[in-house]
Amino acid sequence: MIDIPMTSGLVRGALELERTGHGLLPHRLPARARAQFPDAYLAAVEAQPSGVRLAFRTRATAVELDVLPAKVVHPGLPEPEDGIYDLLVDGHLTGRATATVTGRPVREKTARFTGLPTPEKTVRFAGLPDREKDVEIWLPLREITELVALRADAPLVATSGGGRRVWLHHGSSISHGSAAESPSTTWPALAAARGGVELINLGLGGNALLDPFTARAMRETPADLISVKIGINLVNHDLMRLRAFGPAVHGFLDTIREGHPGTPLLVVSPILCPFLEDTPGPIAPLLDGGRLTFRSVSTPQDAKDGRLTLTVIRDELTRVVARRNDPNLHYLDGRTLYGEADYAELPLPDELHPDPAGHRTIGERFAAQAFGSHGPFAGTGGQDVPVERD
Repeated sequence: MIDIPMTSGLVRGALELERTGHGLLPHRLPARARAQFPDAYLAAVEAQPSGVRLAFRTRATAVELDVLPAKVVHPGLPEPEDGIYDLLVDGHLTGRATATVTGRPVREKTARFTGLPTPEKTVRFAGLPDREKDVEIWLPLREITELVALRADAPLVATSGGGRRVWLHHGSSISHGSAAESPSTTWPALAAARGGVELINLGLGGNALLDPFTARAMRETPADLISVKIGINLVNHDLMRLRAFGPAVHGFLDTIREGHPGTPLLVVSPILCPFLEDTPGPIAPLLDGGRLTFRSVSTPQDAKDGRLTLTVIRDELTRVVARRNDPNLHYLDGRTLYGEADYAELPLPDELHPDPAGHRTIGERFAAQAFGSHGPFAGTGGQDVPVERD
């Protein structure tokens, strides 16, 4: 096996790579954003490398990746299963592997992790085709993963995406990939594959909250296509009222437009979530016979005085997009991705997140509606160059 230097050129889908004492730690928010809100839960979520992958061209038939992985364990909730590493060869899913990981508990009200990452693990893929090929290793979407070392039985060269357009997407845990089968089968990953684009996934579980530092990170990230899926986390946290919501959406879009004045920008409202359609949050987890579900602690009668429900949010997003009079700004009703008929056929296992079949449905429909011949992401175009900021 040949030792391959672990360089930033091998990693795609991260906004920043932190050089640690062990190797490289991918981040999906830059240091400036993390410093503005030093919250343990957000720190865990942004360091979970959903959509981040190693990409290279090689003749190697065996590849080994040494990692330092850590799970995030929420007190009182079941420990998640070991994360999956997906191996893609020339764009096709060819292999999967896991690394046994011990948990790293996170308490949401503190600004530090507790516990330690698991000892170094090796993920190995063998039996690859003996020819020149493009290889991608997609990292687990819910495990913090430090990249320590890479080995192969032949030289390799980092690849950059082959000139494909870059799609920058921001959303909630559903975009992050919660309950998806694996990292390359989250709905954004599936949609990106169908659309033939390079994905940067800023789906941040529990943290799609119109944070200004997220908007600034998107403003400063080169992209050809941008989408923001807005709403479910705002209801989940009961974070704001209607008076604040509309201006906050405008401000979030204004910031993105500072760096991407002409980029196709798609606003996506929430998919169907029956218990929050006409009932405000906040929500709470419920363990029923070992099964985790979510429920609102409010009632439909509480939907007054500007409290947000998914119905209220969709109505306001429609108005915001129309008022901006921006020919490159578009709106997509999330219920066209997953609606009432889908809930009857593919119910949400925890009443909040779609299962793997739901991710496939959403990914296929988003690709058809956004990347199709009449969609806002159809055609080609160059990247806007973000403006340098202080």
